[in-house]
Amino acid sequence: MNLSVADKLAIAPYLDELGVGFIEGGWPGAVPKDTDFFARAARELTLKNAVLAAFGATRKVGTRAEDDPQVFALLHSGAPVVTLVAKSDIRHVERALRTTAEENLAMITDTVRFLVSEGRRVVVDAEHFFDGYRFDPAYSRSAVEAALAAGAEVVALCDTNGGMLPHWVSDIVTEIRDAVGDGPVLGMHAHNDTGCAVANTLAAVDAGCSHVQGTVNGYGERTGNADLVTVVANLELKGGRSLLAGEGLGDASRIAHAISEITNISPYARQPYVGASAFAHKAGLHASAIKVDPDLYQHIDPTLVGNDMRMLVSDMAGRASIELKGKELGFDLSGQAEVLTRITSRVKEAEANGYTYDAADASFELLLVEEMVGERPRYFDVESWRTIVERTGHRGVVATAEATVKLNAGGERHVSTGEGNGPVNALDQALRLALTRVYPQIETFELIDFKVRILDQEHGTDAITRVLIETTDGQRSWSTVGVGPNLLEASWEALTDSAIYGLVHAGVEPR
Repeated sequence: MNLSVADKLAIAPYLDELGVGFIEGGWPGAVPKDTDFFARAARELTLKNAVLAAFGATRKVGTRAEDDPQVFALLHSGAPVVTLVAKSDIRHVERALRTTAEENLAMITDTVRFLVSEGRRVVVDAEHFFDGYRFDPAYSRSAVEAALAAGAEVVALCDTNGGMLPHWVSDIVTEIRDAVGDGPVLGMHAHNDTGCAVANTLAAVDAGCSHVQGTVNGYGERTGNADLVTVVANLELKGGRSLLAGEGLGDASRIAHAISEITNISPYARQPYVGASAFAHKAGLHASAIKVDPDLYQHIDPTLVGNDMRMLVSDMAGRASIELKGKELGFDLSGQAEVLTRITSRVKEAEANGYTYDAADASFELLLVEEMVGERPRYFDVESWRTIVERTGHRGVVATAEATVKLNAGGERHVSTGEGNGPVNALDQALRLALTRVYPQIETFELIDFKVRILDQEHGTDAITRVLIETTDGQRSWSTVGVGPNLLEASWEALTDSAIYGLVHAGVEPR
């Protein structure tokens, strides 16, 4: 992940809205983009809940803190808080810094004292603390004590390699808390290399840490950092603690997804609390119980984190699933036993033939309309379509595709030809050209995701193909599914379903 200054300036207000206390903006003086971020943030950001923290390191070996250019850059950033990374593993001190144990402690003491004397609040990140403590507890503890004695407001204990397990974290934090007493603020900084970043953070808090470092959506090097939203949701909703300023947790899903868009990393559907599947229910047994009481199959009310319950429709669906999904989409199926039976049978038959409605709500809604009304809205009647792929030259030359679509819409026959970088793209272009003449709203529709699945691989190139596409009109997005004996027929079905669904929800009447 590589964020621009503009990206950081866009993300910071979302973090502030979430209600966190500190936003670490980068390393001014070492990274030019981060220097620019703090300069622009001073002019462009107005934070209500959080304060900016500038990240940096203790002074260099054998120098004075006030003479170190990078320490001076931390002051020059204007950030009211400075986060200093300091070595707390004697092996790193001797092998990476190439200095003595005593000089490293002096580096921590001098840098913290200097920054505090200049009016900065200082957080010390004790790098590689847990690994160092397991190797030499006395030295790692001395690094923590030196930082606190010099005036650090917080010392964060870092599992930099991400190799700890919760009971190790709990034991070590307990020992450090006993050593430093109840007054000083200890923090936890966890990486997720064992898959335990959230669990390790919770263990640290339970053992006496009251400061937590993490990232929204768990972003970070290697396998990532502790997912801040998951940590906070667990501590607030399960532990009864009040952590975030304002009502930020109630908007956590929206904020997490908005940050995903800025980072250009697709939201993880199975992310705890805020993922699209976090409160999704599929089995008919679950649906029957949820119809009686949603809490029977949900560990919290999803609205507490700005999410919602979602019913998935599949071959496991029973009538209760269909009824609940219909209600979610705005269709009242209660008391319509015959319709429910028909829809349930059709869904199971369709899924036996390769369809899936788990991730294709738009196609399922069109199926509901067909069964309840008798047919879907007829915006157009397709006469025929075809595609041609042409490749000139030998290797390294991109093939071009051409598609022709013939259909009737608005009382007229339309013949359109589209070109694209493949047959599906060409079909999409041709369909748009044909329909835009009658339905100009189609111009706002844009295909944003395209997935292909081969269903019976043993048939090789003759296998049944399933296509899922996601479309947006700039305000909302919807997904449709198509299945066919080849990629083009499956794609055509998904494309036409997408156009119909989009027109329905744009309030357009068939012509």
